[in-house]
Amino acid sequence: EVQLQASGGGLVQAGGSLRLSCAASGFTFDHYAIGWFRQAPGKEREGVSCITNSDGSTYYARSVKGRFTISSDKAKNTVHLQMNNLKPEGTAVYYCAAAYAITISTMPGIDFMNYWGKGTLVTVSS
Repeated sequence: EVQLQASGGGLVQAGGSLRLSCAASGFTFDHYAIGWFRQAPGKEREGVSCITNSDGSTYYARSVKGRFTISSDKAKNTVHLQMNNLKPEGTAVYYCAAAYAITISTMPGIDFMNYWGKGTLVTVSS
């Protein structure tokens, strides 16, 4: 059974940091890209960052580049998203998802992802 378990959300003040984790199981981790998406109230889900476990390629949305860092711990089948200098517009439910991909050159679209986990809520207060 495929499982993606996102954790690490919470309430933080603007300028603060959070580290999200996505624990994966039930598929061959090295053959998949793991992406983070977020959905703010009343808005569409958008891609934030992605990493491919085969070659370590990464992608960041323009809105988070320079503030967020994605990394993969292959020993634990877990992907982390370190979020620094958080802004109030970053308030959203954050989801991790997996797509069969050897490499990426851009953020995979929502329809490209094969598996989704339940989200974790991040609230950034001003």
